[in-house]
Amino acid sequence: MSRIKSWVRPHLLDLMPYSSARDEYSDSSGIFLDANENAFGSAGGGEWNRYPDPYQFRLKEKISELKDIKAEHVFLGNGSDEPIDLLIRAFCEPGRDKIASFSPTYGMYAVSAGIHEIQHLQLPLDNEFNFNVDDINFDALHGVKIFFLCSPNNPSGNLLDSHEIEKLLSRLNCLVVIDEAYIDFAPEVTWLKQIEQYDNLVVLQTFSKAWGLAAYRLGVAYANPDLITILNKIKAPYNLNGPIQQLALGALDRSEEVKEWVERIQEQRSYLEEALPRLSIIEKVYPSDANFLLVKFKDSEKVFKYMLSQKIILRDRSSQPGCEGCLRITVGTLSENQVLMTKLTEFELAHS
Repeated sequence: MSRIKSWVRPHLLDLMPYSSARDEYSDSSGIFLDANENAFGSAGGGEWNRYPDPYQFRLKEKISELKDIKAEHVFLGNGSDEPIDLLIRAFCEPGRDKIASFSPTYGMYAVSAGIHEIQHLQLPLDNEFNFNVDDINFDALHGVKIFFLCSPNNPSGNLLDSHEIEKLLSRLNCLVVIDEAYIDFAPEVTWLKQIEQYDNLVVLQTFSKAWGLAAYRLGVAYANPDLITILNKIKAPYNLNGPIQQLALGALDRSEEVKEWVERIQEQRSYLEEALPRLSIIEKVYPSDANFLLVKFKDSEKVFKYMLSQKIILRDRSSQPGCEGCLRITVGTLSENQVLMTKLTEFELAHS
């Protein structure tokens, strides 16, 4: 195995995973008397009385073609949150090991670490929500088993510097997880092509954002095959249900439509980037490579409450490090964005 063997929790190397009936026979034809299913049908209608493919082979093959990466590098989960949790469970000993990330960033890294009793080291990003490897005290990272990076970052929206990420990948003797949940809005800078170059690299992506499949909860981890084997060992036997696998297979045929949506979202993001700074209630609109904008207001609390009263729901990020006075605004449709601007203008006039 690669370095994965020396990093994984030792007892998992010899763990015998649960063996499902579909592990022994993967053909779809035959008389199935092995899994104690209801042979008479499904109360849900349709043919849902049989257990689904536990390893989602057809779906992985389709994703591998879409992303131009071998299927052996693909793990599918219930959103990106499942592989985040599984990675911590696989590589971190409770009460002993640590994870690290920059801050502010996606909140589930800290939540998953807390659930598993893993210390979470948070390194501050600079004023532009980026980092310099030379500023990192690597001695303080002793015991870190996983370093999480979110790029484009949430909640700031910017891509992290690729040269600094590359230096970090080379310097760290641990897993480096690059969370690319918003990469469809900046596809040319994905780290997928480096998976075979770095055995310590894990790339997370999702179909919740650009693909509009948030309700499907379909997340992907791309990594060294040795690491994928470990994740498959410890996941729930049927972690992606049958209907979702079927629906996703059809949805992945609509990549051209997704590209059109991305272009429209980018156009609307540009519209907001130009319109928002004209308001006197706003101090700064941060650059974004995602489908949202981080916006600093002079009085974010009042703006947030007012917009909520108008049934326009924004995300208050003002409690996050470096985000004081900031609200996160998802890019909506043209009509939604026009209503947003109208209501912000009304607030401005009422408080001028």
